Amino acid sequence: MVKMVDTMQPDYHFQHKHIFGIDQLSVQDILHILATARSFREISSRPIKKVPTLRGKTIVNLFFEPSTRTRLSFEIAAKRMSADTFNISASTSSATKGETLIDTAKNIQAMNPDVIILRHSSSGAPQLLAKHIDASIVNAGDGAHEHPSQGLLDMMTVMEHKGRIEGLKLAIIGDIAHSRVAVSNIIGFTRMGAEVCVAGPQTFMPAEIGRLGAEVCRSVQDAVRDADVVMALRIQLERQNDSLIPSLREYSRFFGVNRKLLELAKEDAIVMHPGPVNRGVELSPDVADGRRSVILDQVTNGVAVRMALLYLVLGGNKAGEGQGENR
Repeated sequence: MVKMVDTMQPDYHFQHKHIFGIDQLSVQDILHILATARSFREISSRPIKKVPTLRGKTIVNLFFEPSTRTRLSFEIAAKRMSADTFNISASTSSATKGETLIDTAKNIQAMNPDVIILRHSSSGAPQLLAKHIDASIVNAGDGAHEHPSQGLLDMMTVMEHKGRIEGLKLAIIGDIAHSRVAVSNIIGFTRMGAEVCVAGPQTFMPAEIGRLGAEVCRSVQDAVRDADVVMALRIQLERQNDSLIPSLREYSRFFGVNRKLLELAKEDAIVMHPGPVNRGVELSPDVADGRRSVILDQVTNGVAVRMALLYLVLGGNKAGEGQGENR
């Protein structure tokens, strides 16, 4: 059983300079991040959506893989706290000229940024960077390893709609083998006391996934039955050297989340997806846009969670501290 500790107690201090994954975070760390994110979420609803919390700080988005939601969310999060932000993508970096990741980062470090937000196709790239530069590193997704900010925003969304995580059943459906989102959510939700069940085609199910604490279900129906939360994952064709399913139509027929499948979940179950959604494949359109869907809430909470992470790795410690009076 998870003990829901009070993260506001005076002796608690967030001590992480870098955010590599959910695996490094304790229950207390997670609760503190989520509490801080909740205090920052209100800023996004103000007429003037900006506070001076990180004024004078420089944050670099260094993305070696395509991204819309994550990159924009981190950029908006930084700008809402008055940080200076700069975006570098693989197509516009010296990586196209043969420069290594470490050399790229060292050259960026010479310009004295405070945080580098990294997305990279290689698992462990954020940890590698942290050994060579002084700036804080926040992992925005590394290979099939982890996507910690996504896991945290998903936990925030579930707590917002369910009031708790402990004791809930989370069903994760789809491309488990290639999904860093699945890894972060399995680690995070089980650590917080939830039951996590995964299901998908056998070609999408890594043999070692059970070691993370998830139950591997024999069918998608078993995973969804009595679930409080149903999360569909995108089929990540860009990470597959060979086709691992006969066709998208067949995948949708047997593993797509539709209204009939959702009848097996609890009546008040919510539906999640990390995006982008392949409509008619992972989710039927009526489910993606239906009353159970909280997909857009995930996007909204993503900004708040990323504000919290940037604030905390730069030395902030108390939720709500330093938000200023810009209203």
